[in-house]
Amino acid sequence: MKEILYKLFESKYLGRDEARTILQNIAQGKYSDAQVASLITVYLMRNISVDELCGFRDALLEMRVPVDLSEFKPIDIVGTGGDGKNTFNISTASCFVVAGAGYKVVKHGNYGATSVSGASNVIEQHGVKFTKDIDTLRRSIDKTNIAYLHAPFFNPALKAVAPVRKALAVRSFFNMLGPLVNPVLPTYQLLGVYNLPLLRLYNYTYQQGQTKYAIVHSLDGYDEISLTTQFKVATTESETIYTPEQLGFARCEEKDLEGGETPEEAAKIFDNVLNNRALESQKNVVIVNSAFAIHVIEPQKNIEQCIAIARESLESGRALETFKHFVELNS
Repeated sequence: MKEILYKLFESKYLGRDEARTILQNIAQGKYSDAQVASLITVYLMRNISVDELCGFRDALLEMRVPVDLSEFKPIDIVGTGGDGKNTFNISTASCFVVAGAGYKVVKHGNYGATSVSGASNVIEQHGVKFTKDIDTLRRSIDKTNIAYLHAPFFNPALKAVAPVRKALAVRSFFNMLGPLVNPVLPTYQLLGVYNLPLLRLYNYTYQQGQTKYAIVHSLDGYDEISLTTQFKVATTESETIYTPEQLGFARCEEKDLEGGETPEEAAKIFDNVLNNRALESQKNVVIVNSAFAIHVIEPQKNIEQCIAIARESLESGRALETFKHFVELNS
């Protein structure tokens, strides 16, 4: 690792196979926490290359606990994290709105590393027990349209570095990898990123695979559609910049999207959204992210139709009923 670090400190890049081997070694505990922290720091000081990202991803997918739910053709809705905004659980709430609208969802998530509450925090707050039992996961997606995969159960390398990531509390290339290593290899994905270079990087990376995707970024730095300003949406076909007003939404204030100071506070906001008791801005942010996820699955629909579908799922209570049924089956 010392030789690798010297190479990286000299602004040299790793090859795809080299990156793959390094991550395998991390998973096997061959490096100290200090060495892993140094490696993470390198990628805070310079951009990761497509080869490096793909190599790290190759290692995680090779070592994953595979889960075959391909017959459901599911979508994952996920942000990279690391935007420093400490928003409430927007993508997790969107998953239940999309599932409530009748689409199959496989959410791959973890505890918050750079925010108060990650997807696993808010799910666990409601009494859900994480599992890697395939029959339980299949029953969940079959009966409630959604299955939840707690990342450390399926990616041993992520589990190995969790203490270092938590101690550093800064974004890292592991934030970038999380969305790429859903062990189900979902058919569809809506991914939020925190800057434009990362949007381009993911665009290049996804174009090498089979996933149908959209990548979203709010131009003021959110890793989701925040409705606080303009946002960009990139797919294989195009890149488009939208304003909230274009889609019929008022702009949000940053303070309205904050997730609180404890997992309990974040869970309360999440509950308010699904119960249709949240601030209009909180509700709208979940609706618009859900709509763009639906648009990935059904590109023949225009985005206004997808917004209407998402809104109906939330306001009719179907998203809430989906969540309640999910908790009942998985507790």
